[in-house]
Amino acid sequence: MGNERARQFMPFSALKGFDQMVQEQERQTEPRRELSEESADALSRILTKLQKGAGVRVTYYRFDHYETVTGQVKNLDPVYRILRVGDCRIAIDDIFQIEERE
Repeated sequence: MGNERARQFMPFSALKGFDQMVQEQERQTEPRRELSEESADALSRILTKLQKGAGVRVTYYRFDHYETVTGQVKNLDPVYRILRVGDCRIAIDDIFQIEERE
């Protein structure tokens, strides 16, 4: 009986997903930055010598902001221009910075 009464007063969201939508709209978007010629060359040199299993830290553009992922290279596909770090698939054209890690 007491359990039924407690359940009656439990919080609920009348508009499912509304809170998530508000949080999404409050998030700041970040414009995509262009790589300098020097940075593009450095990125290209690192990508050329990357090996499967190498530890990396990658900063890349995702939709409307930058994210950073750290992990091991699972695959680098030069044909489809995709770098896989852990479970993350990153388009090579979206990479802003890459650092090799031990």
